[in-house]
Amino acid sequence: MRLLNRIFGLFAIIWAIVPGAVLADDVSAFTLKNGLQIVVIEDHRAPVVVHMVWYRAGAADEDPGVSGIAHFLEHLMFKATDNMKSGQLSATVAANGGSDNAFTTQDYTAYFQRVAADRLDLMMTMEADRMRHLKLTEDDIRTERQVIIEERNMRIENDPGALFSEQRIAAQFLNSPYGTPVIGWKHEMEALSRADALAFYRKFYAPNDAVLVVAGDVDPARVLEMAKSHYGPLAPTPDLPERARPQEPPQTAARRLTFRDPRVAQPYVMRTYLAPERNAGDQKEAAALFLLAQLFGANSATSLLGQKLQFEKKIAVYSSAFYSDVSLDPSTFGMVVVPRDGVSLKEAEAAMDDVIAGFLKDGIDKDEFARLKMQLRADAIYGKDDVQALARRYGAALTSGLTVADVQAWPDILQAVTEDDVMQAAARVFDRRHSVTGWLEKPLFQEVTQ
Repeated sequence: MRLLNRIFGLFAIIWAIVPGAVLADDVSAFTLKNGLQIVVIEDHRAPVVVHMVWYRAGAADEDPGVSGIAHFLEHLMFKATDNMKSGQLSATVAANGGSDNAFTTQDYTAYFQRVAADRLDLMMTMEADRMRHLKLTEDDIRTERQVIIEERNMRIENDPGALFSEQRIAAQFLNSPYGTPVIGWKHEMEALSRADALAFYRKFYAPNDAVLVVAGDVDPARVLEMAKSHYGPLAPTPDLPERARPQEPPQTAARRLTFRDPRVAQPYVMRTYLAPERNAGDQKEAAALFLLAQLFGANSATSLLGQKLQFEKKIAVYSSAFYSDVSLDPSTFGMVVVPRDGVSLKEAEAAMDDVIAGFLKDGIDKDEFARLKMQLRADAIYGKDDVQALARRYGAALTSGLTVADVQAWPDILQAVTEDDVMQAAARVFDRRHSVTGWLEKPLFQEVTQ
């Protein structure tokens, strides 16, 4: 306890000497005439820049029957354009001492480069080129389609935990496209065509459907000038469709599934509940759920699940809680418990339920709540050291329905959450009628021998 008190005291000293303005990111925001939104985050401590282009188009924006097309297009975006050969962009980044990559989620697709600050103009030249001038051949489609199928084989088909998660998420979202995996269902991936890829590209890859985030050793006025030069001439997509996705009907009954696979090394139980997401100008309940997840499972040594199941009852080797707060549509709050050898999944689930019931009855430990908030304050300060993480924070938020103001307000909203706010949010989210409980385990003996 003396050590913890010294740590908390250090956090308090740090907080006292760092004025509140330091926690507000040094951000400038612009919008070009063609609709491109630009966010510039200044950090002059190193001559490095992160250049990211985010599209408001992810797996949940796909048409039925072409699951995986958003991720497939992400791969294809490294092929030839009007002005670049296939693979030239990544080769140029590497030749200039930088790194690049891309990623796809349900709500967005993003492309980024991390290079020396004086290479920013070159990055914009290439990224703007592939925003509107991608050229795809049938050979590109055949080759890259095999790549994504192999990726699915490695990441999903060969991993029972991934297969289990895929089925659990599909059970959670019966009508929302969130129930379809980002990488796609295999039988649909095998049929993805050049026409499918180009249709998605032409529909969504446009300046008025994109967010440019530049973070690092840059001057905002200079970034705006470059963006006008490279991205400004690109034509917007007229009549860009509203992101109106199918929504979940009210869930009125708890759902369960058991996934058995002989390759399972460690059985576990996982439960997820439907939960509200962060919304522009309305982040209070999401902040309460964020804190609830931290209280339940952020740290095994201090969280409720860890203390009760791993240290007191000694029935679990691992436990955690999680909440996906940045999401365009309603999200999930979840928990996982990995039991010790000799402890059944039924016993592990019952113990998890006991922790939830005890929390709803007894409330929040005031000291733990204060410690958690102090830790979040420290995290906000230390988080300033990673410009790429800052860029990702803004990009993910702005392509998921939030604003720059929402991102900057989030730390203060977290600090303003009360114990009562968390308890009310817990009472709402811990509704078994809105849950999916899944068991991952080895097959029963009879199933193995059949």
